[in-house]
Amino acid sequence: MKRGGKILGMELVDVRYPTSASGIGSDAVHTSPDYSAAYVILKAENGEGHGLTFTVGDGNQICIAALQAFRPHIVGKTLEDITSDFGAFWRSLANEPQLRWLGPEKGVIHLALGALINAVWDLWAKVEGKPVWKLLTDLPPAELLRCIDFRYIEDALPKAEALEMLQKMVPGRAEREKRILAEGYPAYNTSIGWMGYSDEKVKRLCQEALAEGWTAFKMKVGGALESDLRRMEMVRAQIGWDKVLMTDANQNWGVSQAIEACGKFQAYKPLWIEEPTSPDDILGHKAIREAVRPIKVATGEHCQNRVIFKQLFQAGAIDYCQIDACRLGGVNEVLAVLLMAAKFKVPVCPHAGGIGLCEYVQHLSIFDYIAVTGAMDGRWIEFVDHLHE
Repeated sequence: MKRGGKILGMELVDVRYPTSASGIGSDAVHTSPDYSAAYVILKAENGEGHGLTFTVGDGNQICIAALQAFRPHIVGKTLEDITSDFGAFWRSLANEPQLRWLGPEKGVIHLALGALINAVWDLWAKVEGKPVWKLLTDLPPAELLRCIDFRYIEDALPKAEALEMLQKMVPGRAEREKRILAEGYPAYNTSIGWMGYSDEKVKRLCQEALAEGWTAFKMKVGGALESDLRRMEMVRAQIGWDKVLMTDANQNWGVSQAIEACGKFQAYKPLWIEEPTSPDDILGHKAIREAVRPIKVATGEHCQNRVIFKQLFQAGAIDYCQIDACRLGGVNEVLAVLLMAAKFKVPVCPHAGGIGLCEYVQHLSIFDYIAVTGAMDGRWIEFVDHLHE
């Protein structure tokens, strides 16, 4: 390991794009988003580490201010200081006595923590000369677990059980790595169905995506029910009935509204309804899941921390777990959620509909396949091609 080298400074950049001008990213809740990122660059003696957290515009400056508050807790430390007991370092930031009051482990402070922690992983990977997924898959199980704070989740996933899960997957890691490099990871296209797009644009994008070989598509719902149904019928007419269709309500409904809407959606056979209600409502998700079968329930992009995920799993409230690489407190907390999802047999399909998120989650899903579950069937990474550059 080449983890020497002191972190000398931290550069912060407020990055914003005028996506609202063309309806990109629009949904039932975020009607005019300007996709943005609070971007952090760690300047170290042995390289740079880059991380970001995603926002939809105004408020980006608050994430930058939160990142600024973490500066004295990381500048001056070495990569070895941090990664030799990464879980303890993560906990020291997530529970910093002054900043914890603004959370704890939620909200803007947690978004900033995610950006900062991911920058550390990026620095570590660059020092090792590997992509992050490879760094993760090459770590021995015991060292991976040293990256996780098990407080609050040990009742659902004891550390010894997590170690056993990872150790069982070690023998096939090399073969799974060869497969992922040869075949890639399944993805679905979320570029066709922003709510602010005209019917003509949606039809054109569906046809273009089909021509490129896409077989799974996601569209936004949660507006007027009549409009949702009309748009679903239109998308089905374009993609056919042999393709996978997902829907996303972006938390716009109460529980009864979600159940009523999904009852109408059944005719168009969507695979899942994403974020049907408040991301904090565990029992609401469970009620929706039980009422809308065979439509499945997916959520996670706005889950504040591993504790909410733990309860969603324990309650049997979701069919698909949607981790967000920077809503959670960076890679370390994502590792905890991936392991819990594997234990509770809930497939992980990350959220990635924003600036930098597709680039983030490919590393996490590849790691999940190689080192945690060995499964790709019935799983997808979200992909938004027009946000890549």
